[in-house]
Amino acid sequence: MPTEANRDEAARAATTDRAGKAAATGAGTARPAPASPLTERQEARRRRILRACARLAGRGGFDAVQMREVAESSQVALGTLYRYFPSKIHLLVATMQDQLETLHGTLRKKPPAGETPAERVAETLMRAFRALQREPHLADAMVRALTFADRSVSPEVDQVSRQTTMIILDAVELTDPTPEQLSAVRVIEHTWHSTLITWLSGRASVAQVRTDIETVCRLMDLTAPESTDDR
Repeated sequence: MPTEANRDEAARAATTDRAGKAAATGAGTARPAPASPLTERQEARRRRILRACARLAGRGGFDAVQMREVAESSQVALGTLYRYFPSKIHLLVATMQDQLETLHGTLRKKPPAGETPAERVAETLMRAFRALQREPHLADAMVRALTFADRSVSPEVDQVSRQTTMIILDAVELTDPTPEQLSAVRVIEHTWHSTLITWLSGRASVAQVRTDIETVCRLMDLTAPESTDDR
């Protein structure tokens, strides 16, 4: 759960974003985001924005991501940036989805080699964890954004969740999961997010993260249809 200090930090970020929107658009509200699907030019612009955000976050974490600096670094107008991403929180959550998508591509090229579903999911999530270990400031910024996200960021948060679900289902080669398996995936996702928070805050070691992930991933074995057929 966010602490009082974190809630204050989120409030300050929101206030800064609102001020930036007003300065960029000449009004108190941001213009709507571009309609989907994006054109090739719009997609290229969006990619530049996400890369700029990742670079800034990687250097200095959550506080280093300032919308004006992102706009300058990605060579887009500030008003244009706000049309794509209404706030810093929207931008950082979208950056996390983009990072997960890149990771997913890497995992597809080299799938996990564990013998059981639990082993394969645990291996996959630990590979993702090691990738985040290499960029701790970026990881902290993205996880903070997820923690601070309110209902206005629901579409972006849902994208992160869907991407994580796809990564887990691919690890166990599931294309038609049962309701019980989807429930297990949701619990694994919740634990994965929680372990990231505790590790980033210095309250859990890497060994503890591994143990927690391996433990929760056993749910994939328990919910496998063959485990019930054998009874």
